[in-house]
Amino acid sequence: MNKKAFLILALSVILFGNVFGQREHSKNLPKFDHRFMHFGFLLGINSANFVLERLPETSPGADSLYNLEAKPATGFNLGIISSLHLSEAFSIRFTPNLAFSSRTLNYNFKTYDDDSKSYSKIIESTLINFPLGIKYKSVRVNNFSAYILVGGAYSMDLASNVGNDNNSNNPSDVVIAIKKHDFLGEIAFGTDFYLEYFKFGIELKMSYGFKDILDRDNEQFTSPIDQLKSKMFLLSLTFEG
Repeated sequence: MNKKAFLILALSVILFGNVFGQREHSKNLPKFDHRFMHFGFLLGINSANFVLERLPETSPGADSLYNLEAKPATGFNLGIISSLHLSEAFSIRFTPNLAFSSRTLNYNFKTYDDDSKSYSKIIESTLINFPLGIKYKSVRVNNFSAYILVGGAYSMDLASNVGNDNNSNNPSDVVIAIKKHDFLGEIAFGTDFYLEYFKFGIELKMSYGFKDILDRDNEQFTSPIDQLKSKMFLLSLTFEG
């Protein structure tokens, strides 16, 4: 699922929510937003990728590289939700979650005989994320409201292979190592539907890493890269009670 598919789906959900919200309904959970705290859980589908910045082609180690691109892949998230209500419109939300994600770096090198050689390096991650954000929701219309959330997150990659032996003479066996710790900025848009027994939500979140997470332990595959930062789009279903 790519970025365009995420955005189209999110827009469809918001438009559906606006139509749904205009119809007259009896109010479900009328005191939900007046509680001090509430909890829930989320299920999500993610599209993980990198923000890749190459060094100039004239730089040492980069002159033999024809092309380098990052390709996203789809994964999933499982998490819990805790929300502290500051007012009817504002709340602080903490949503620790476990994410399984994958990304691919595709290299195309030129060889000594003016031919080319391609390598695909799949980078899999198992992430524990600790996002904290401020949520602002619209005025509730019947059993519907929309919201925006801004915040940041600390992420720890349990599958990080930094420090492992990675000195194979066969380029096909070389593993691209990613650092264990990352910090990200996040923005999300979502809709909430107040059902009879719980609140159901659909949320699109975009996360961008602040730091270079590439471990430079292999000159052939890492020397052409100036910066490698994380990027993720997450489409979540939330259930809060």
